[in-house]
Amino acid sequence: MATKKKMLQAAAGVGGVPEGAWDLSYAYYDDPFAWDISTAVYASKSFSVGAQESVPEGVFFKPDGLKMYVVGSTGDDVNEYSLSTAWDILSASYIQSFSVSAQDTLPTDVFFKPDGAKMYVVGDAGNDINEYNLSTSWDISSASYLQSFSVNAQEGNPKGVFFKPDGAKMYVVGLGADAVAEYDLSTAWDISTSSYLQNFSVATQDVEPQAVFFKSDGTKMYVVGENTINVFEYTLSTAWDVSTASYIQSFSVFAQEVQPKGIFFKPDGSSFFVVGRDSDTVYQYTLGGFSVAAREASPQGLSFKADGTKMYVIGLAGDDVNEYNLSTAWDTSTAAYAGRFVVSSQDSNPEGMFFKPDGTKMYVVGRTNRSVYEYSLSTAWSVSTASYIASFSVISQDTDPVGVSFSSDGIKMYVIGYSSDAVNEYSLSTAWDISTASYVQNFSVLAQGSSPEDLFFKPDGTKFYVIDRGSDYVSEYALSTDWNIATSSYVQNFYIGIQATNGTGIFFKDDGTQMFVIGDSKDKVFTYSLGVQE
Repeated sequence: MATKKKMLQAAAGVGGVPEGAWDLSYAYYDDPFAWDISTAVYASKSFSVGAQESVPEGVFFKPDGLKMYVVGSTGDDVNEYSLSTAWDILSASYIQSFSVSAQDTLPTDVFFKPDGAKMYVVGDAGNDINEYNLSTSWDISSASYLQSFSVNAQEGNPKGVFFKPDGAKMYVVGLGADAVAEYDLSTAWDISTSSYLQNFSVATQDVEPQAVFFKSDGTKMYVVGENTINVFEYTLSTAWDVSTASYIQSFSVFAQEVQPKGIFFKPDGSSFFVVGRDSDTVYQYTLGGFSVAAREASPQGLSFKADGTKMYVIGLAGDDVNEYNLSTAWDTSTAAYAGRFVVSSQDSNPEGMFFKPDGTKMYVVGRTNRSVYEYSLSTAWSVSTASYIASFSVISQDTDPVGVSFSSDGIKMYVIGYSSDAVNEYSLSTAWDISTASYVQNFSVLAQGSSPEDLFFKPDGTKFYVIDRGSDYVSEYALSTDWNIATSSYVQNFYIGIQATNGTGIFFKDDGTQMFVIGDSKDKVFTYSLGVQE
């Protein structure tokens, strides 16, 4: 799954805290719904390659997402693009091309060795795989032809090629057999040592398969089909063994492209890209996240029960707090709707919420009356038992309050808003009683973003985090004095825009090893892990 590694031990943190917990430099997407195409949505991001190639056939990305390669049969070449923002197709720009016409005049797919030192192009004219060496990794201008391997005996119309990450296996899909053919390589990455092993028919799903892609651990396979205009997902009971594949589900790309040709997945399974010849365009899709759309079409805030067995979402569509039960703690894929509590009698624009650590009180911040509202829960953590107690106006500090948080002992309250672009600190003379609150001071977060939406404090008050919907970043701040907002300093940020565009809510697991983000563009809760990756 992971590409980033730190030379540290995961369990070696101070006081038993896992290394990297609460540290955004260790954050990575680790969603239970990653690689699940039933969760896919078009990201409203596309990039035209028509100026370079009017019949694009295949697409490939460098592992860090900063380069993209498209092969096509009009120019008979591989085109190289640079992405200024990793994995964001909107940031792509053309660099150069490399002709493969001397080897094949109908190239249909391209694949690179993980270190970028080798390139492979499948050709429909020669029915073979062509291997190239790159003297400068990932620079196609440095490519030189080495050798070819015929797949004609298994596939007379090859369209897609894929290699196992260690180079010990190769897979080819095409229209002749309507199957994925598996080959063993006795010498890794040397196609001259390939030998055919077996195949898996995809004809039941599509008789015009165009490309094949595998999850990094070999337990899932994806095929794009032009006849049905779908991406198909398969599971493999034995990793990398196509004979153990079984069909799961499909996802239509018809709304974007009626002649899909190539497919590529981001290494963490959070995005995939499809290139097609009808529009000469690469399209980007987002995967993962737990959808709350059935209950809330405009989610604004997110919270969890202290043990992770309940999740809460507040939003503008229903003006309510929605409660979910999680059968496995902190695993959003096990969430089931449990009920709701309407707050419209207090505020018709609820933006954020916070629960007292024992679950007997709930606090909601709203923009209609620019206030924080306090509720008592007769049954801890059950929002259906909530009753309104009191309100506290924050209009003197911010006319657009969107997030609320408290110190662990309840004697301090923090409200963030985007009219002040600041975190405002209040002191409570009686713990957890907002009627006793008084303003103390604030801290501006404007330097990191002008659209802050929510905040979360580490339980010991030494750190807090702000999510900004304009930039799609989560920013981390350190406090030199616990809970004293005036002693805050910016540390770093983490980009969540590939998944949670327009992020509105944020929450951390109690040990800081998981971060949860919700956004109102996709109405989903996304999961990230923090710590050393295996």
